[in-house]
Amino acid sequence: MKEWEKFQEEAAKRDHRKIGREQELFFFHELSPGSCFFQPKGAHIYNTLIEFIKSEYRKREFQEVVSPNIYNVKLWQTSGHWAHYAENMFSFDVEKETYALKPMNCPGHCLMFDHRNRSWRELPLRMADFGVLHRNELSGALTGLTRVRRFQQDDAHIFCTTEQIGQEMMSSLDFLRHVYTVFGFQFHLRLSTRPEKYLGELEMWENAEKQLADSLDSFGEPWTLNPGDGAFYGPKIDITISDALKRQHQCATIQLDFQLPIRFNLNFISESGEKKRPVIIHRAIFGSVERMIAILTESFAGKWPFWLSPRQAIVIPVGPQFDEYSEKVKKEIYEAGFMCDVDVDHGDTLNKKIRNAQLAQYNFILVVGDKEKTANTVNVRTRDNNVHGEFSIEETIRRLQKLKISKTNNSEVEF
Repeated sequence: MKEWEKFQEEAAKRDHRKIGREQELFFFHELSPGSCFFQPKGAHIYNTLIEFIKSEYRKREFQEVVSPNIYNVKLWQTSGHWAHYAENMFSFDVEKETYALKPMNCPGHCLMFDHRNRSWRELPLRMADFGVLHRNELSGALTGLTRVRRFQQDDAHIFCTTEQIGQEMMSSLDFLRHVYTVFGFQFHLRLSTRPEKYLGELEMWENAEKQLADSLDSFGEPWTLNPGDGAFYGPKIDITISDALKRQHQCATIQLDFQLPIRFNLNFISESGEKKRPVIIHRAIFGSVERMIAILTESFAGKWPFWLSPRQAIVIPVGPQFDEYSEKVKKEIYEAGFMCDVDVDHGDTLNKKIRNAQLAQYNFILVVGDKEKTANTVNVRTRDNNVHGEFSIEETIRRLQKLKISKTNNSEVEF
């Protein structure tokens, strides 16, 4: 019982809604239920996460696209979403036609694939999209950033041949391991296979399931079988992560889809000159960026690692006569690409300012006085009260850049 109480207490302290409010990251408003307002510090985290994935896309040969938010329901009828998912979609009438906001990107990507004839040489075609999605969740089910109506995903669709499934799965798993390792997450893999009610040919399912199992074996991490839990349109790999409190979250998905290519009549010209049907792999690593921010906020308990932190450094002058120098230092560090503030409030003592900066979770606190002004230096300490000592502004920036690139979770020690 004591354990449980302790866990509840720690979970309450780490609640992302509480930290989001205290750190001025985000808030919700009754005039737009389930849609988050990200303030500048929160938007910095949001954009940094997206930039992280984008930088990986370049290395892994994904091509980013931008697609519409609103489609005629004819698209959703073709995709099958209208029959199965209409009550979760926001729809409205325009000029006697019904339209809906997209709850996912895949049907739009099918239109993009089908925009012109495709050759086998173009496959695998990896299409990535950070488009805004809307799902009409019941207002009673909305909880902070974990269940929202408006969100963005690090969403991608890979159009490939059946022979390429295994290799693409391996690449997706490798991508996922890289991202989760940066955050320090443990993850667990499950292969969900053919359900009782399924679409498509049995042989195709069995071939795909074998490729998925083989790629999981080659990947080398432990995995379990989840028989009969695949989607009706294809088998999938479910990934759950464990956060700092050992709670499980499902974020990433790698889902095979045989049905959308049939519904949209997608094809490519094979090497032998005949028309063939591609397979689609749906994959996301964060799932929704919003949900990932909730998990990260609670896992780090608001103590953001330097590369992701909205408060990377703050300059504190020892007295008002050094305000001008502290503003100069702040400007140089900010212009080098860091989130840097300055505290020139004369109502507080130096110790109180340092304490405030530590409580606000500034990774680095740069104290400046007469000695530093004369030598063009700063005195570096951390939110955990490690004192690193005096460094030139140039050297400080160089070290901060190194920490930002390495994405370490231990920057205060590694400085």
